[in-house]
Amino acid sequence: MTTIPASHRALLESQFATLATIGADGRPQVSEVWFLGDGDTVALSLNTARQKTKNLMARPACAVFILDIPNPYRYVEIRGDAEITPDDDYEFADQLGAKYGVDLRVHDGPGDRRVVVRVRPTRVNAVDMRG
Repeated sequence: MTTIPASHRALLESQFATLATIGADGRPQVSEVWFLGDGDTVALSLNTARQKTKNLMARPACAVFILDIPNPYRYVEIRGDAEITPDDDYEFADQLGAKYGVDLRVHDGPGDRRVVVRVRPTRVNAVDMRG
C-alpha cells in the first residue's frame, strides 16, 4: 500500500514524527521532527547543516513513523524516498513554523540553509493493535 488509509489519516495532524535515515556507515539515524501532512506525503523543513539532512542527500531512502500518543497501539509508518528542494526564501519553513508557533530562523545559524523534504511513500504500514 502506498496511500495512508482513512483509518490513520488523522495521524498526519500529530505534533511529532520520527524520521529514520541511513548514515554514511549504513546504520540508521533517528530524529524527532516537526512536519506537515500533505495528502499521502509528509513534508519537513530541515537545515542543511544537520546530519539527517546530509544522510538524505546522500541516500534518499527513509522512513517516517507517527505514533498515536494517546493510543500507542496505533501508528503509521511511511517508507519512501526523500525529495529535497531548496527553501531559500523560507516559504515552506514559515508554513511549518505556523503549525508550531515558531520562526524556524531562530534554529539556524549564519549561512545555514533550509530545504523542503517530502517523503514520497513506496510503502505505508498502518497498524492498530487494539484488537
